[in-house]
Amino acid sequence: MYGWIDPNYSGEPFQLFGPKHIIVVAFFALVILWLFLGWKNPTEQAKKRFRVILIAILLFWEGAWHGWNIWAGTWTLQEHLPLHVCSVMVWSSIFMLLTRNYRIYEFVYFMGIAGAMQAFLTPEAGKYGLWHFRAMQTLIVHGTLIVTPIYLTLKEGFRPTWRSFLRVAIGMNIYMVIVFFINRALGSNYLFIMQKPPSASLLDVLGPWPWYILAMEAIGFTLFFLLYLPWVIKDARGRRQALPA
Repeated sequence: MYGWIDPNYSGEPFQLFGPKHIIVVAFFALVILWLFLGWKNPTEQAKKRFRVILIAILLFWEGAWHGWNIWAGTWTLQEHLPLHVCSVMVWSSIFMLLTRNYRIYEFVYFMGIAGAMQAFLTPEAGKYGLWHFRAMQTLIVHGTLIVTPIYLTLKEGFRPTWRSFLRVAIGMNIYMVIVFFINRALGSNYLFIMQKPPSASLLDVLGPWPWYILAMEAIGFTLFFLLYLPWVIKDARGRRQALPA
């Protein structure tokens, strides 16, 4: 009866891009497509409801994740402090949805999409297959972290700038240095900067430690640029149109 939350799960392991994974990916892809093409001119009340829905999803699944680990006796300082990028983005996204603070939006936009995308497409679910709670939690949270900044950009009127790009890049490197010393003190591996995660991930093809960290930096800057590229194109078009004929 409780197999879907059983920490001693012994069923089918997570299948990367298997049929069930594809169903979840397709669901979130449809939500994003709806934001782009289907939800025209929402009222302020509709936008408020959507923000509340996003907050509720993030709060419920993040809280359930900690509650499940406490119940299973697996919660530890070394693994469950909110120090991984996506954990930070969960609370940053909630704060942004409540306050619509632009400085937080900058991080939610770049890190929420770039940071969550890899975990959404190649989740660290370990032995837990769908539809186990662990696999569902990681997919739903990371999918929502991608949806949130897209919603804020398309429907709330926010947009990044070059300064946003620089602030997030510098800020995340400062954060990585801080977390490095926390890892040294706790014997933890937050941000996976001490070693690669035990389950298969993109890091497996980026070389040994510490070189994969440099590769992560290069990929991060590339993703940041790609996320900012639409605005580069939009601004260039705007400048051309503003020129006198």
